[in-house]
Amino acid sequence: MNEYKIMIVDDELDILDLLEKALRIEGYDHITKIDNGRCAVNACREIQPDVIVLDVMLPDIDGYEVCKQIREFSLCPILFLSAKNDELDKIFGLSVGGDDYVTKPFSPTEIAYRVKAQLRRAAYAQGPPSHDVIRIGNLTIDTDGCRVTKDSALIELTAKEFEILRYLAENKGRVVSRECLYEAIWGEDSFGCDNTVMVHIRHLRKKLEEDPAAPQHLITMKGLGYKLVDPYEK
Repeated sequence: MNEYKIMIVDDELDILDLLEKALRIEGYDHITKIDNGRCAVNACREIQPDVIVLDVMLPDIDGYEVCKQIREFSLCPILFLSAKNDELDKIFGLSVGGDDYVTKPFSPTEIAYRVKAQLRRAAYAQGPPSHDVIRIGNLTIDTDGCRVTKDSALIELTAKEFEILRYLAENKGRVVSRECLYEAIWGEDSFGCDNTVMVHIRHLRKKLEEDPAAPQHLITMKGLGYKLVDPYEK
């Protein structure tokens, strides 16, 4: 059995049991099951899970609020489960810090594989112990420590935001299409990616740019994609 710690949060006990069974079949042995939001936040602080499967509709505080509170101290991947299939709900889930969004009904095996994909992406974000630091303008990206600073001030990013920024930094000055970015970061075919990349780029700009409406670092190349540039280079 591997050592990854997985936390499942859902108020339906049948779903908790089904997901636990599917994850154990895939070799995950360290599984914590929680049936309400407040306990989920406290448990996350205590056990520091490697990935969280989080239902949106919970009896006390909803999954979106749980995600917001967890993002104050953890960048672990969060996969939302929801009966809501509206595009705006999906976008909101990603905007508050979620890394994936699956609507009910779902296949427990699919969730297990999505968890596996999130763990793989997180491992990629951590990368090998290379101690690489990329400096672009007043941004410093520590690819080993998964830290980003702007003028020496730490910028708090979600796991996906960090992966996107690092990927663009490693391709500094090159235009990266939305489809290429999605496939590189999410590890899935870009068909049907909707506004996922756009939402993450928008939130990155809010954290990185002095004026997100007139970005100097993270530039949109209309009809082509995005590129990360040093605004101080001539």
